[in-house]
Amino acid sequence: MKVEKTPLPGVLLITPKVFGDARGFFMESFNARAFEAATGVTDRFVQDNHSLSARHVLRGLHYQLPPMAQGKLVRVTAGEIFDVAVDVRQSSPTFRQWFGCRLSADNFRQLWIPAGFAHGFLAMTENTQVQYKTTHYYAPDHERSLFWADESLGIDWPDTGGDKAVSAKDAQAPRLNKAELFK
Repeated sequence: MKVEKTPLPGVLLITPKVFGDARGFFMESFNARAFEAATGVTDRFVQDNHSLSARHVLRGLHYQLPPMAQGKLVRVTAGEIFDVAVDVRQSSPTFRQWFGCRLSADNFRQLWIPAGFAHGFLAMTENTQVQYKTTHYYAPDHERSLFWADESLGIDWPDTGGDKAVSAKDAQAPRLNKAELFK
């Protein structure tokens, strides 16, 4: 696997080895030993999530606070997303900065987002399926959200040719200056 550092320390872009021929392809989407050796990440994954989104759907920006803070390993199995991680650690030199990239079923890339970052994505295609592993179980009492269009973050969400579709909860999420964040 190929591991690329991003401008946000700890957030990694991962491209697995894909073996393809006229019949199709084969890849290991996750191998704990190889992942740890390539990334240095020793976190244990405890939950897998799978979502289906129509084009224009924006999910996020979500995170969980300690002691249930989650790291996420995100990949796309159908379609394409613009995936975003935002540093919500107030003591971090990259606090409030974001990184975004395209993940798709065609490019096989994965994004590792450690605890301390909010996560969201925009579905660029119809019938987009996203799968991600988490390092802690979903804990509603610890879940928090940031408003996806907070001007102080300046996330440059791509144009999908239509209005972004967000949940009522995400539409009402607080802006960064009102949110409960990591220390």
